[in-house]
Amino acid sequence: MLVKRKGSHFMKRILFLLSLSGLLLLLSGCWDRQEVNDLAIVTAAAIDKKGDNQVELSVQVFVPKSLGGGGGQGGGSEGGGTGKTTLVISQKGVNVAEALSMVQSELPRKVFWGQCKVFIFGEKAAKEGIQDHVDFLLRHPQPRERADVFVSEGKAKRLLELQTLLERDVSEAIREQAKLGVGMKVTLQDLGEMLASEAQAAALPYLKIVTEKSEEVSYQFVKNFATAVFKNDQMIGQISQRKTRGLLWLKNEVKDYTVTVKPKDTKGGISLNPISVHLDLIPQIQGEKWKMVVKVQTEGSVIQNGTNLDLNNPKSLKMIEKVYEEDIKKYIESTIGQVQHKLKADIVDFAKEFHRKYPEQWKQAEHRWEEVFPEVKVNIYVDANIQRQGNINESERRREEKR
Repeated sequence: MLVKRKGSHFMKRILFLLSLSGLLLLLSGCWDRQEVNDLAIVTAAAIDKKGDNQVELSVQVFVPKSLGGGGGQGGGSEGGGTGKTTLVISQKGVNVAEALSMVQSELPRKVFWGQCKVFIFGEKAAKEGIQDHVDFLLRHPQPRERADVFVSEGKAKRLLELQTLLERDVSEAIREQAKLGVGMKVTLQDLGEMLASEAQAAALPYLKIVTEKSEEVSYQFVKNFATAVFKNDQMIGQISQRKTRGLLWLKNEVKDYTVTVKPKDTKGGISLNPISVHLDLIPQIQGEKWKMVVKVQTEGSVIQNGTNLDLNNPKSLKMIEKVYEEDIKKYIESTIGQVQHKLKADIVDFAKEFHRKYPEQWKQAEHRWEEVFPEVKVNIYVDANIQRQGNINESERRREEKR
């Protein structure tokens, strides 16, 4: 009986070891890993039109030597690296995929897109159509869907070649500017959704190289200049930075920026920062008439009072709120006027709202939305409140007038 128990225990141990060995065979290990030292890390990419049927892909690649590595014995360099943090490599092809393979042929390291946070389309490429380029970037496993996308005046490659003073490279400078909310902030994923939306229209930040000159030095930098407007996948025009502010209100993407209002019959102006914004788009169909009600609720904070108005006075405060409401309404009306009647591109998501509320009527209008959209009547209602008047309730101008 004892011998039988020992034999059974022994067999169980054998079976356990065999099972464990089988599992070990299924482990893949790190056979396909890639060391950082073997990668060419792309930080930004530019896509331009080249000739009649070709695309030029330019990639900004991080230079590891720029970080330096201390010198040490044996005659190594002392202190720091080369100073230049990136290099730009360009190649052309019939599409982005082929151009990328040509770029790879010039590099001793494997191209890695995982850290590419900026994609820029040149103006010619944008006007010809970006659908195929976006398709490649979304299908490729490495590019980040949260990377920021832009359009540039002229060739996009020029932007990558700029040197910056404050940031490590130009891609970092562009990203930081986008975070500030000066213009639109659009990711690769956002762009894909826009192009596949009911309206098939999109809007991207439009960048421009600006040159500042002084007596001693000339300095170039990238500025978020306007907003590029797309219909179907082709850039058809742009709206100014001022009208972009109206677009930000309509898309509920208002961030930190200053609005200066000037009440009538009052010297100076009052500057405010929006601290909260709530937007409602309410579609209405009455017979053959399509209407969109835009309701904006916002709270503002006074950051500078250059008038003689007493902000503790409810009457004065109400007057400022009224002027603030009118100012916001003008921004929105100006933007809608251009995108609805001049560009005829629904970048304000009206189509999505009508589709959601009136699916049956939308089916009938879907294929002629380009004709319906300009005829949609828009009513705008703004409710603005000033919640914070600042620590100094009486302005300097008012104190001077009392003396």
